[in-house]
Amino acid sequence: MANSKPYRLQSITEIHRLMGLPKPQHPLIGIIDLSGLKNNSDINTVLFDLYVISLKRGCDKLFYGQQKYDFDEGLMAFLSPGQILRGEQNGVPPKLEGWMLFIHPDFLWGTSLANKMKKYEYFDYSVNEALFLSDKEETLINSIVENIKNEYHANIDKFSQDIIISHLETLLNYAERFYQRQFITRKITNHQILDRLEKLLSDYFNSDDLVTKGLPTVQYISDNLNVSPTYLRSLLKTLTGQSTQQHIHDKLIEKAKEKLSTTDLSVSEIAYELGFEHLQSFSKLFKTKTNVSPLEFRQSFN
Repeated sequence: MANSKPYRLQSITEIHRLMGLPKPQHPLIGIIDLSGLKNNSDINTVLFDLYVISLKRGCDKLFYGQQKYDFDEGLMAFLSPGQILRGEQNGVPPKLEGWMLFIHPDFLWGTSLANKMKKYEYFDYSVNEALFLSDKEETLINSIVENIKNEYHANIDKFSQDIIISHLETLLNYAERFYQRQFITRKITNHQILDRLEKLLSDYFNSDDLVTKGLPTVQYISDNLNVSPTYLRSLLKTLTGQSTQQHIHDKLIEKAKEKLSTTDLSVSEIAYELGFEHLQSFSKLFKTKTNVSPLEFRQSFN
């Protein structure tokens, strides 16, 4: 029976041992070919203490948190240390193809890439928000990964780490470019998310939730849209130039303008109905967004 407790992998050596591979060529970075790997039926859920970049084809179902994704196509996924990956089937499915690149955080220490990793937000995306690659893009990514493999398989010298870091940064920058392309080219899916966001905010602001729960949080929005907060922010920034929080505030100001121009409620009462405990906070946000105070806006209609 498979163990439901996450199996924690803290090193490249542990990964090779789990997958029945020879000892790694390098202790802090490694690339494994997923074809024909040992099937370990006791391992179903894995927690990595490393950065993981993968390109997979033909995998059955994989989960990230509560999300399920079918890797029938060639897709790239990115995991940062501390994230959990689990499979619906035990072990590695025999038909799995592709590769996984593992990077121990210690390998980045003291390098130009160490402080840049947070810039690559896709490490916080869910697996169901993986990167779709064209054949041309996949060939390019594979060539960079092959360069990394060749470098750490060669004799390690004082130049090796810098060269590998350079290849890694190139890989990550291309992934950033391809994600930006995906936000634009996958218009139907992404604009469906925008439509659902608009309806979700409208329903929330037209309900009693503002008074009882306050303003909707970014986490609440992303949970209801079934996307990760980071992915949603990146998507909205690309398509609209605004963050999720800015979209929430825009809907708030829209509702405030409606109440100020069509009701006799006081500014304090409107602030309360919009989920603000303090009038000053509402007035400050309103003036920041409109360049006039709530009272000045109301007077413009008289």
